[in-house]
Amino acid sequence: MADNTGDRARRALRLARMGLAGLAMLSLAACVERMRAHGYVPEEEDLQQITVGVDTRDTVAEVLGAPSTSGVTDDSGYFYVRSTFRHLGPTQPKVVEREIVAVTFDDTGTVRNIERYGLEDGRAVVLSRRVTTNDSGGSGILAQLLRNIGNFSAGSFLN
Repeated sequence: MADNTGDRARRALRLARMGLAGLAMLSLAACVERMRAHGYVPEEEDLQQITVGVDTRDTVAEVLGAPSTSGVTDDSGYFYVRSTFRHLGPTQPKVVEREIVAVTFDDTGTVRNIERYGLEDGRAVVLSRRVTTNDSGGSGILAQLLRNIGNFSAGSFLN
């Protein structure tokens, strides 16, 4: 009986060590750096096929492909964007490389300029800032609904 108890204790100890080793391997695997690339930027030889002052929006789209985005308000250009992100464990992904090719057009739709930008050229720009004010004075939705129970008239439902 004593040998049987000793075997069980050794098996339990071995199982605990294997479990601990497995957890250590799993935690190390979670900290592995992963790189991910998103987007598309045309190659330099493709850009050489575009002639400033001659090519149009259609020829640019045909040669370079569809842009990642185009001019937001006035459709002034095509923008090709590629970003590389570093993922490290549970932390936020970090942009380690960004390349932008901007093809701008004049009013007639002819190529005006081709520019290349990198991450070092960028700066943070707020595209839209929408702030909804809360004039409730700190009370919750239920308190607001209960406060408005007696403030209805029959005429307000007919309008």
